[in-house]
Amino acid sequence: MKQNQQVVIIDYGMGNIGSIINMLKFLGYKSVVSNDETIIKNADKIILPGVGHFDHAIENIQKLHLLEVINETAIIKKKPFLGICLGMQIMCQSSEEGELSGLSLIDAHVKKFSFNLQSNLKVPHMGWNLISISKDSNLLDSLDNNSRFYFVHSYYVQCKNEGDILTKTNFGLDYVSSFEKDNLIGVQFHPEKSHRFGITLFKNFLEKY
Repeated sequence: MKQNQQVVIIDYGMGNIGSIINMLKFLGYKSVVSNDETIIKNADKIILPGVGHFDHAIENIQKLHLLEVINETAIIKKKPFLGICLGMQIMCQSSEEGELSGLSLIDAHVKKFSFNLQSNLKVPHMGWNLISISKDSNLLDSLDNNSRFYFVHSYYVQCKNEGDILTKTNFGLDYVSSFEKDNLIGVQFHPEKSHRFGITLFKNFLEKY
C-alpha cells in the first residue's frame, strides 16, 4: 500500500470533488485539493476531475495559470495522471463543444453524440453501462467486460491512435470510454460514483502506478 503518497486533486472550479475525496478516504488515502502550482508540482499522483463546458474548463485553467504545471507533471515528469469525465476530455486536443484548444496531452478529439429520431437514444448518455476492454492494463486488474460504470455525458472522445484506447462502451456507437498512454489515463465514466467497480479502479490507480 502507498498511503503516504501525495494525491492531489486539481481544483479549477469544475469538479465533483467531494465524491472523489470520499472514495479515496474509504480506500485509506488522504488527498489534497488544490490549484497551487507548488503543491501540484510535488504530487505523487494527480487527478483532474471535471463536469461542465469544455471552453469554461480551459478558461479556468488558464486563469489559474495551471497550464505549465500540468504540462510539467504530466508530460515532462510523467507522474500518474487521471482525468475523469470532462477532465478526460480536456486532456485532448479539441472539442466540438467549444472553440479553445485542449491541454493536448493525448492525440484525441472530442465529438458530440448525434442520433436520428428513429434511434430512440437520448443525449446525454446517462446511467450505467458496460466497458469493453481493448488492451491489458494495471488500471483494470480484477475488472472485466461485465464491469459497469456510471456515465453522464453528451460528448465522447475519439483517439487518433488505436493503441491509446483502453476501453470502449456502446451508446449508439462504440466510443472510447477510457484511454491510457504511458502515465496518462482518462476515463469518461465516474468511478467515484460506480460502487465496487469504481473502488477497484481507484485502488489500482493508487497502488499500481
